[in-house]
Amino acid sequence: MKAVVCTKYGPPEVLLLREVDKPIPNVGEVCIKIFATAVTASDCIVRGFKFSRWHPMGILMGAVVGFRAPRKPILGMVMAGEVESVGPNARRFNVGDEVFGSTLSPGNNISVRFGAYAQYVCLPEESLIERKPAMLTHEEAAAIPYGYGLATYFVKKGEVRPGQKVLIYGASGAIGTVAVQLARHYGAEVTAVCSSENFEMVQSLGADKVLDYRTVDSPPKGELYDFVLDAVGKNKDSKLKAACREALTPGGVYESVDNGSPSNDLEELELLNQLIEAGAIRAVVDRSYPLEEIVEAHKYVDMGHKKGNVVITVPHNGTV
Repeated sequence: MKAVVCTKYGPPEVLLLREVDKPIPNVGEVCIKIFATAVTASDCIVRGFKFSRWHPMGILMGAVVGFRAPRKPILGMVMAGEVESVGPNARRFNVGDEVFGSTLSPGNNISVRFGAYAQYVCLPEESLIERKPAMLTHEEAAAIPYGYGLATYFVKKGEVRPGQKVLIYGASGAIGTVAVQLARHYGAEVTAVCSSENFEMVQSLGADKVLDYRTVDSPPKGELYDFVLDAVGKNKDSKLKAACREALTPGGVYESVDNGSPSNDLEELELLNQLIEAGAIRAVVDRSYPLEEIVEAHKYVDMGHKKGNVVITVPHNGTV
């Protein structure tokens, strides 16, 4: 089968399209024929090993994914496709089921399983995978799980409720676009922070108010928020971001994607299906690249200005 391998850390050019052995499902596993995946910020961080190996985060990252090179050279954390075969004692899915989700295991497990930058991947059937809603294309389905998994974790920590005021900093990214939709679904008034070019998009997702981080240094005078989510993390900063952190109501909650170790479970993925079917959550796809152009896709994501998600289509063309 065709797969993109990463045999050393570095710029996007370290990613190489290769022919590798097709995996065979073991006991309790399913083999998924992948039609679409996505380039996430986490994929780019791993590919580039963007921490000093002597920094605490670099030591942790090296222990998890490998110090000199990725222990699992086929990266990719999310996918959509169909069950191609099942291993012994695997009963959750049937051959032909269309599925989507993540290669991660449920719970707070720091072990990392990638493998989605390929035509096929074998996963334990209890992984964070679920049957794909029929109304979604495979490309749309691959664009949702990464942002949903992180946004759900932090929005739940914020205990967002009807009538609250919520501010999402980085509202146009993979995490932010889902966080806006979730907060709106829970009945909050949502202020989205992004560039003015993305105002129309985040408003279409449910944002009531918008702020341009490039031209505004603080929220409107007197405006306070019950929950502020920094959906971009410490790699991006501005005067407005610092001001938003202070603009909390008494008892208000501030969360950053840099905080904690997010965990998800299958019940949350089942809830995602319900939200999609109800029209409360929709995919946001910025660009789509074929698998053979994954280097260009990583270059684009590295720029830090993508809107929602960058999807990778995985062709098969009669190959197995």
